[in-house]
Parts: sequence; structure tokens; C-alpha cells
Amino acid sequence: MALSTILVRYSGMVQGVGFRATVRRLAQAYDLKGWVKNESDGSVAMVVHGLSAEVEAFLKDIRESRLGPMIDREVLEPQNGPVTLDAFGIRP
Repeated sequence: MALSTILVRYSGMVQGVGFRATVRRLAQAYDLKGWVKNESDGSVAMVVHGLSAEVEAFLKDIRESRLGPMIDREVLEPQNGPVTLDAFGIRP
């Protein structure tokens, strides 16, 4: 089973609407590690690590949740190297 780590950047109406809390809640359904945080440019960044199938299902859940219409753009950047992430959480 392949593991993957992806940096995701979301833009649109993604701050001040419960985006990070909803993402964290959705992540609890999976065995994932990572974080989500607001960026100074108004976007939201997220790193997610886990089994590739779970990462893909989680990203699909985000798109299909109430957050989907708020997202104007989603950019996925696969990450390489060692992973030192804890349980999925919100970063300041």
C-alpha cells in the first residue's frame, strides 16, 4: 500500500467560514496525519499524509462537502522526503 504526502493550497472564500474546522472534522474519518492553516494572502494551506487511497478519498470529501462551493482553486503539490507529522490538526 502506497503512502503519499501532499501539500494542498485552496483559494476562494476559504477564510472566516469554518474551513479549517470542517477540514479537521472530515479528516477524523481517516487515518491521516497533517495540518491545515490560514495563509496571509487569504488562502488556506494543508499538508496531508496517509495511504494514497485515503488521501484521495479525503480530498474528494472536502470537494463534495459544504466547502466545495467556497473553493475557487485547489493546487496539489506532492511532497517527497521523510514525514514527521502528528495527528491531523489546525495550525495558527
